[in-house]
Amino acid sequence: MHENLSQRRGTTRRTVLAAGLSVGAATVLLSASPGALASPAATAAGQLPGADWFAHPPRSVRPRFRWWWPDGLVDADEITREIDQIADAGFGGVEIAAVHHSVKDKFVLDTARHGWGSRPWRDGVEAALRRAARRGVTVDLTLGPSWPVAVPGVTPDDEQAAQELMYGRVALTPGAAYEGPVPPPAHAPAPGVTRQRLLAVQAVRVDTANSTRKETGLDPASVRDLTATVTDGSLTWTAPPDGDWVLLAYWQRGSGQQPESGPHSAPAAYVVDHLSPTGTEAVTRYWERELLTPALRQLLRAAGGAFFEDSVELETDGLNWTPGLPEAFEKRTGRPLLPYLPVLVLDNSNQVFAFEAQLTRQIRKDFWDTVSDLFNRHHLRALRDWSHSLGMSLRSQPYGLQTDAIASAAVLDIPEGESLGFKNLDDYRCLAGGRDMAGNTVLSCEAGAYNGSAYSTTWDRFLRTMGGAYAAGVNQTVVHGFSYATVPGVAWPGFAAFSPYNGASGYGESWGPRQPTWDHMPDIAGYLGRVHRVLQTGTVRADVAVFRQTGYCATGIGASWFTSTGIPLGWTHQFLSGPLLDLPSATVAGGRLAPDGPAYKALFVETDFFYGSTPTLTIDDARKILALAGAGLPVVVLGAFDEALTPGVPAAGDTDRLRAIVARLLALPHVEHITDKTAVGDALARLGIVPDVRHATASTLLNAHRATPEADFYYFCNGKHAETVKPPVAAIDHDVTLRRTNGGATVPYLLDPWTGEAVRIARYTRDGDDFTVRVALQPGQATIVALGRPGLFGDRHGNRPYAVATDAERLLFTSRGLTLRATTAGTYTTRLSQGRTVTTTVPAVPEPITPTRWELEAEDWQPGATATRTERTRRTLTLDTLLPWSRIPELADSAGVGRYRTTVHLPGGWDASHGALLELGQVSDTCRVTVNGTPMPPVDRIHPVVDLGPALRRGTNVIEVEVATPLINRLRVAQPAVFGAVARQDHGLVGPVRLVPYREAVVS
Repeated sequence: MHENLSQRRGTTRRTVLAAGLSVGAATVLLSASPGALASPAATAAGQLPGADWFAHPPRSVRPRFRWWWPDGLVDADEITREIDQIADAGFGGVEIAAVHHSVKDKFVLDTARHGWGSRPWRDGVEAALRRAARRGVTVDLTLGPSWPVAVPGVTPDDEQAAQELMYGRVALTPGAAYEGPVPPPAHAPAPGVTRQRLLAVQAVRVDTANSTRKETGLDPASVRDLTATVTDGSLTWTAPPDGDWVLLAYWQRGSGQQPESGPHSAPAAYVVDHLSPTGTEAVTRYWERELLTPALRQLLRAAGGAFFEDSVELETDGLNWTPGLPEAFEKRTGRPLLPYLPVLVLDNSNQVFAFEAQLTRQIRKDFWDTVSDLFNRHHLRALRDWSHSLGMSLRSQPYGLQTDAIASAAVLDIPEGESLGFKNLDDYRCLAGGRDMAGNTVLSCEAGAYNGSAYSTTWDRFLRTMGGAYAAGVNQTVVHGFSYATVPGVAWPGFAAFSPYNGASGYGESWGPRQPTWDHMPDIAGYLGRVHRVLQTGTVRADVAVFRQTGYCATGIGASWFTSTGIPLGWTHQFLSGPLLDLPSATVAGGRLAPDGPAYKALFVETDFFYGSTPTLTIDDARKILALAGAGLPVVVLGAFDEALTPGVPAAGDTDRLRAIVARLLALPHVEHITDKTAVGDALARLGIVPDVRHATASTLLNAHRATPEADFYYFCNGKHAETVKPPVAAIDHDVTLRRTNGGATVPYLLDPWTGEAVRIARYTRDGDDFTVRVALQPGQATIVALGRPGLFGDRHGNRPYAVATDAERLLFTSRGLTLRATTAGTYTTRLSQGRTVTTTVPAVPEPITPTRWELEAEDWQPGATATRTERTRRTLTLDTLLPWSRIPELADSAGVGRYRTTVHLPGGWDASHGALLELGQVSDTCRVTVNGTPMPPVDRIHPVVDLGPALRRGTNVIEVEVATPLINRLRVAQPAVFGAVARQDHGLVGPVRLVPYREAVVS
């Protein structure tokens, strides 16, 4: 969390182990690559996907919950119940996380008795894994209590603990003499830090020409190392008379950081050094010696999923450090680190000193690239390999430091982003590039954490947030979150990890049976699971790879033309950094980069936004790009790269060597060099490159493309690049052209992720491998189109003629063949794929009906006798006008479940050719519809229109709409000290509600 901060058919390893556990035979150990656990393929060899493939996604692709525990203060029976609740709701797994920001009472959370890693905690984990194995769900475990990763027993002075470099300074006027102690650290050490070591002492002349608004300018040529002159902690030195000088001392010490909202354990846990082998070894050694009992090892192989690490929020007053940094820097760059320290030190995350601007940027780039190498090698890669040894994967949010998160994503089995900390969709595209170039499948997201929205979050808000994230590469959702039921002293409706939060409502939600919407969760889980099913299928396809000289993530910085102009026209892109060009997938065939993976059609190189928009390339990266272009990859270069610079400090002759390589690159016939970002589209056109998705005008339509031998899958969402962007998204309804990549007999299908229905599209046009279909979506709404062989998803319409044009509202394939649907009578004209034009007459259609009277049975949820008990008071009301509960006096401060019933009368001529759409209008939060006692399919939360079809009959029909609300309006009065400042919210069925009849007729 960043605060404000080939699914194969048949028996699997986990199935065998779970079966063994269920009969007590917990001794079977089979091996499998953890990476395979997260890589569903489309189908078993030689089989076409049937109807169940999409309608009933397996547990492995279903959404997961972040499951917050109050450390080890848990009961095994309650753990078992909660696993059952999560499984019954249709979710596929949990992540156990010790998070309890809402509970500050150390007497309640007695770490000595039930802290993280204690015997009760281990018993709880084993209970969870045991039940999960039986229920077919998986359990992820955080690597330490809360975040960042920490280990009980490590002290701040230990070499395994997180380190910082703190500076001290003394200013000297020209010719002034200094005699006294070495300048002390600018900040006192954190509590628990008792030792600090002097790394170096320097004198540097002040150069105001290099000063900035926040940084003191220094002369790099004047840096003098005075370390050898220090005696017994004292220094004697006289400043030269040629200007003002500053004495700098550098102190290495532990940062003293503890995991969030601790302590969580006894002894206390301290954050480990993320840049050294010793820090990672402290983590793995603790697990091996203290936690991994034989039973737990066995259970992890049966039901374990991944070890998880949250975002890398290493907090220090100074510079993140590790003792091996100077050596690693010199090995990487060929230059010593110490002369550059003045422009690297930090004071509460702020730079303190600066050399000349370009040199300063180059030094900082070299430093953070070194840090990135250490983090990826000693932390992520080491933890990944250790996880594999236990049959587990590694899932991590690899950002927070100024490191190459794109490269980190390629190291991880499962990289993860977050909806709270990510500023826009390009943040996800950074991680997606690493995932896909490494040949992995899953990009996860910590989803639904909204500041100040505890118990008021609606699922439509959640879905609008995630809709665009799926288009940007996300295909696993870890919902934030599910809180353990209770701890002593908490108020109704039970323990919540983040509520209260500093005395007010907190982050995210505590989903579960405490929420009125919980009975509707199978509908939400089914929707998310179907989206994941498609987006974890086959291989991702992206149009363009955008090269990033600096692979930071969670910055909100996009790709000039593609982010602003390309996406609205259908283009898709991902970000690559230099290390990804060393991967085995970084080859070119048929003009495509990574042809067996994303199959990028072009590489786009622009200036480095993170370092003054400078046209930079390392010599190695320039050579790699030249080799790719030489192998036939189209390249577009934006910026003054004929004057390219190295991003780090150049050695003698490096700039000339770099520019010579770039000159060879720019001279190639399929390399376009432009200096204006508005020319990118024309450059791509000159190279003959078109996106897989095209539409004539700019649109808010977002897309993601997955390819399998059987079909191309296109996920569409009517969304926007960032939730904060204005104006709001409007409804869209326009033609979209899609490309079939694998050839062969092909027809288009429409896949409804809410109902699970997959049907042949009846109206489209085709031009070779290009198919043009109509896409109509409300703001935030999503749909899926597949281009594949006839017979997919159980389709029985074969190669029947389809429509290429019509003036009818809708055409569809039914059991009777090509069928026209209309809400008004008339004669409609349809042109068929065979070239024939036919007319179809639709007789009279009943007028739309607006129900005027509703019976509402409101089930009002209120605090019960205990924190986890809810009393339900029922009220029956008659409504002549639909209003939100907040405007109904009897329900103004209520929350719960409302069942709205109305009666509609349909004429005597109503027969099988008739049907009707029920438009619900405004409804909040979740809902279900029943007609004459028959449950209807799940309702699209974003566009609540339900096809009632054959459920209606002539005469009297009873329609019931069950609506579940969030708890906030009740909590405003039940806990006013925490929630009283939250305004009443409008929930319930508000409408307007209309029943819109239609008639169907076969197109002959």
